[in-house]
Amino acid sequence: MGNKNDQTRNNSEKLILSEDIIMSKIYFIREQKVMLDSDLAELYGVETRQLKRQVRRNLHRFPNDFMFEISKKENESLRCQFGTLQSGSHAKYLPMVFTELGVAMLSSVLNSQTAIKVNIQIMRIFMKMRKLIDTHELILAKLDELEKKDIEHDDKLLIIFEYLKQFDEAEKTM
Repeated sequence: MGNKNDQTRNNSEKLILSEDIIMSKIYFIREQKVMLDSDLAELYGVETRQLKRQVRRNLHRFPNDFMFEISKKENESLRCQFGTLQSGSHAKYLPMVFTELGVAMLSSVLNSQTAIKVNIQIMRIFMKMRKLIDTHELILAKLDELEKKDIEHDDKLLIIFEYLKQFDEAEKTM
């Protein structure tokens, strides 16, 4: 039987959000997987301005590879592609986006139990995505290798057919 600490740990590790919900909030901007400040605030159960305030107070913890503000063009692209803002609503400031490292750092500036639990889930999903990408790249490399082997085999078969053809022609002339 497990002790009380094991039960507490199991209770604290229960899923708060589904993987699908979290994955739907991960975007590719500047060839990086990122999450929007407003999406993270929603997941953490805080207001976006509160999240931004905490980040600004701790900017030294968020270098450019952890967090950056997207450009107007990137923001318009997101709005068109994903409908991140309802038509007619406008934010005063451009959104901040957080890379995996930035999301991890957020748990140190948003010190609520909800933020910690959600952060753990997000980190696990980023890890799963990384594994999927690695697996995908491995499969592509193997397919490329097989294709090269097939081409080599095709070339060898062509040579064999050419020899057989020459042999057949030589036999007919005899």
